[in-house]
Order: sequence, then C-alpha cells, then structure tokens
Amino acid sequence: MNDKSARTKNRFDLPEWAGAFGDLGTLIPFVAAYVSILKMDANGLLVAFGVALIVVGSIYRTPFPVQPMKAIGAAAVSQATLAAGLGAAVVVGAALTTGLLWIGLAVTGLGRRAASWVPRSALLGVVMGLGFSFMLEGIRMMSASSWVAGLLLAVTLVMLGRPRVPAMLVLLAIGVAMALMNQPDLMRELGALRPEFKIPTLAWGTLSMSDLWTGLILLSLPQLPLTFGNAYLSITEENNRLFPDRAVSERSVAYSTGLMNLGSSLLGGIPMCHGAGGMAGHIQFGARTGGSSIILGGVLLCAGLFLSSSIGTIFKIFPQGVLGVILFMAGLQLALGSRDAGAEKADRFVVLATAAFAIWNVGVAVVFGISVHYASRQGWLRI
Repeated sequence: MNDKSARTKNRFDLPEWAGAFGDLGTLIPFVAAYVSILKMDANGLLVAFGVALIVVGSIYRTPFPVQPMKAIGAAAVSQATLAAGLGAAVVVGAALTTGLLWIGLAVTGLGRRAASWVPRSALLGVVMGLGFSFMLEGIRMMSASSWVAGLLLAVTLVMLGRPRVPAMLVLLAIGVAMALMNQPDLMRELGALRPEFKIPTLAWGTLSMSDLWTGLILLSLPQLPLTFGNAYLSITEENNRLFPDRAVSERSVAYSTGLMNLGSSLLGGIPMCHGAGGMAGHIQFGARTGGSSIILGGVLLCAGLFLSSSIGTIFKIFPQGVLGVILFMAGLQLALGSRDAGAEKADRFVVLATAAFAIWNVGVAVVFGISVHYASRQGWLRI
C-alpha cells in the first residue's frame, strides 16, 4: 500500500450520501421480484446486502458495488422456472454454489489467469455494451411515464453540472412526492409501519442436495460468464482506472464475490456480484470513497433487521420513472468510461463490435472480443 492510498479515508459527507443511492435502479426491482414472486424472506436478503456493502466499502475504500446477479434473478422469477417448481431454496442453493465456484477461482488463481487472456479492447467493449444496456433498460422503465421521466432526466442532467446540488437526493425527494400524490393510500400505509427487530434464520441446514444441484446447473453456471465479464473483469478495470491509488486485484475480487455469496446463502439471501454498472451509478451521483457503500449498506441492514416485513410498502415510494432515470445515468457513466484515445482502428472495431454483443449477452461478448482481437493480431482479420 502506497502513502497516498494510506491517506485515503472513507468519507460520509453529502456527496457520498447522494452517491450511495445511485444503484437503486437495479437493486430495488430485483429485490422486489424475489420478495413478491418467489416469496423470499426480505430479512436475510437485505441483511446480507447490508453486511456485504459495509465490508467491501471498508476494505476497498472506493464506491465498490454489491448487486443482485441479473441472469440468475431473471431466470429465478421467470414463469418457466416457477412452472418447474423451483423456489426460494434453489435460489439460496445457487448463492452457495456460486460462492464455492468463486472461492475456487480465487484459491487456484484460475480467475486471474483467465483474466490475463482478455485484451483491453474486448474489456472496453464489454463496459460500453453494459452501459448501453443500462441506458436502454432505463429508457424502458421511464417509458411508463415518459413526459414526467423525461423532465426528471433533464433536471438531473442540469443538477449534475452543479456539484453543490445533491442531484440524487433531489431526485429521490421528487420521486417520493410523486409517489404520495399518485397513491393516495400510501401515506396511511407508511404511517402504519412499525419497526420489528428480526434476526435472519440460518438457511444452510434447510437445503437439500437437490436444491444445491439444481441451483448450480440451472442458475449458477449460466450466470458465470456474465459475472466474469461484468462483475470481475469490468469492475476491476473500472476501479483501477478511476482509483489507481486504491487498486484491487482480480484475486481479491474473486474472493469477495465468493465470500459474500457464502454469507448471503447462510442468511437465506440471493446470489450477489460486484457489477460495474453499480460503481458507475454511485460515481455519477457524487460518490468517491467507500463511504457510499457503507451508507447504503447501513440503510439496507437497518431495513432488513427492523422493517423486513414492510419492505414492499417502502419500495412503493420509488416510482418506476425515477428508477429509470437513475439506471440511465449509471449506464451513461459506464459507457463514457469505455474509451481509449490511442487505440488503433482494429482495436476500435473490437470495442464497438464487442459492445454490440454485450447488449445481448456479456458472456458471448467476452468470447467474441477475445477471438476477434487475436484474429486481427495474427492477420486473419483485416479491418
């Protein structure tokens, strides 16, 4: 650790508070789906997220994100999965097997060696494609109330040009006001909330071998390529580009991915990752240290311990349009970071083509980017 890194401390000022909520656009929809569709207990789920965020923020001291694994989330709440009778136990089993997979990649060094094969142009393409994906999903979420969401997006862009104005906090305040106006009974429901302390029940003892095997085959393994591209390679690249004084290694990210999934599964939670879009969201709205992760972690931990039975009501104060604006801005920040001013034409082709594939499938994008990069270097492909 160099002297500059040793002097960098986590902050908890207004920009860190504003940046702490820059990842709500992905967090809330997935958590809401797990709780409402799969009937998972929000208690252990939120406590696991809270603890993970506090730990990574304290260790890495950058706006390091913790997100739901998106492919697993989409598969777990799909009608096909529900029709097959797969429920909360299989999701918990997927978190446990995911944790074991990533611990294995860290211990053996296979993750780091595989990362060394991925050219920078392919990695930048993945980052750009993820940014586009976030922006497109944000637009989809905003389309339900396009005029209002468009106005909120314009206001947010103006506020981001004025650093003293905490854009995220203003945006959330407007969102709460909109929710209360559009849902007349919401104020009464919020007023009826009563904190109730609850400690998560340990889940490992309730899992069967069928839960573990099904979670591994149907959820964990299909997610692995996406996690490798988005929440392993891309987050390491983004963190080290933006915070070279607080650089992280591939091995440490593999360890933290594995450990937080083991912890989440123990508490009955869901598979989690370090998605690069989460860091982009935190940074876009002002975060510069691990204080933002700790702040969000503290909020989620308190919600899990005291308000888990009412989380559905609490989520109603975040309108879809507001979450769409947050997601769009996170995608914009991520895409802006995928640049390499000195790149040759072939490298620019790899970046753009890989980005296009990343919008569809990150795993395919990584394979495509590696293949085209080495093909151009061997002279098999002329651009």
